[in-house]
Amino acid sequence: MIKISLPPKAAEIIARLEAGGYEAYAVGGCVRDSVLGRKPQDWDITTSASPREVKSVFSHTIDTGIAHGTVTVMLGREGFEVTTYRIDGEYEDGRHPKEVRFTPNLLEDLKRRDFTVNAMAYNETEGLVDAFDGIGDLRRGVIRCVGNAKERFTEDALRMLRAVRFAGQLGFAVEEETTEAMRVLSGNLAKVSAERIQTELVKLLISPHPEELRLAYETGLTGVFLPEFDRMMETPQNHPHHCYTVGEHTIRAVANIRADRVLRLSMLFHDIAKPACRRADENGTDHFHGHQQAGSEMTRRILRRLKFDNDTTDRVCRLVRWHDDRPELSERSVRRAVSRIGLAQYPELFEVKRADILAQSDYERREKLAYVDAYERIYREILGRQQCLCLKDLAVTGRDLIESAGMKPGPGLGAVLEELLEAVLEDPEKNTRETLLALAKKS
Repeated sequence: MIKISLPPKAAEIIARLEAGGYEAYAVGGCVRDSVLGRKPQDWDITTSASPREVKSVFSHTIDTGIAHGTVTVMLGREGFEVTTYRIDGEYEDGRHPKEVRFTPNLLEDLKRRDFTVNAMAYNETEGLVDAFDGIGDLRRGVIRCVGNAKERFTEDALRMLRAVRFAGQLGFAVEEETTEAMRVLSGNLAKVSAERIQTELVKLLISPHPEELRLAYETGLTGVFLPEFDRMMETPQNHPHHCYTVGEHTIRAVANIRADRVLRLSMLFHDIAKPACRRADENGTDHFHGHQQAGSEMTRRILRRLKFDNDTTDRVCRLVRWHDDRPELSERSVRRAVSRIGLAQYPELFEVKRADILAQSDYERREKLAYVDAYERIYREILGRQQCLCLKDLAVTGRDLIESAGMKPGPGLGAVLEELLEAVLEDPEKNTRETLLALAKKS
């Protein structure tokens, strides 16, 4: 018999509902994760009590989704979503049920859920309720729809992308009938908002198995929300440095970097413009000149389309823009590179470069990684000596130039500061107030 350790407050909510004459169970992802030995992020509770009855049992509740039967019960400062057993009405838009009906039957509620591994319920009185062999699918490592896959995906098209995301998070395979239904109905994903797609995409990318993005391509899902990725999957790279298509290289690059939102998005998009920039020389070797700048511009358009926030968009676009920048291995050149690229991109840029190299062919891999190691070593030495890398690090300010060098406010002042920065990037020893004021007076 499977026993789950409920957190004290979740157990208290269930016990108080049962004491009031109602059924109540922990349900969904928290049950799945507990069985897998993972720590649930949230504990959702389902009950036969109506929202009004739930509110009568607890003194502090919030009507978070009352129309769909959900009340948040507050115990201290912690909230738990408590939802009445329900049956979803007809889905008219492929996203939301036209109406919901409450039911006293737990199995009717579990029947409407997306996947078997998410359709289990548990309380300490009855134990585990598993009407659709969710435990069997957990043991087999399978994502399978509850009931008819086409019906589940027709109800809510986002479930198709959720299937891929769960495969990535759990390391599971998507069951054959479920996969086939995704291929047939992938076009329905166009009915889903960009915000919901963005959430699932990020969860997939930062999962332990972001390579499941390949399944999203094979089932036609990326063709709906990220057709640029499909072009990458279909673009070869005939070049000694590469042995995969642009898309396969990208999948490997994403998997090679730590599971950080910005870093994995950067690897997803770092070569996004290669299909558009691909040119073959007289020997049949492919070249992708300008793909960094073009890729940064494409990435910005895509991230805006997917409703990403401005900070994430800016950080990803900068890493895409500079991922292939290769300054000479000298302090002078590295100082200029950091000044040009921006200090905020380091040291993440080194992670991006290594992930990119490790997803290429073996050709000169050792030399390329040695270059990045040397680049990073010089960068850290420069930081350790606190050398000036940007205008704010100069030993003088615009006010100093006005008050001590007799300069006037305006564009000319900014130009002089840029000249002083150039002088200091060339020779860090010049970053003193006296030296810079003297240079400014000569300008």
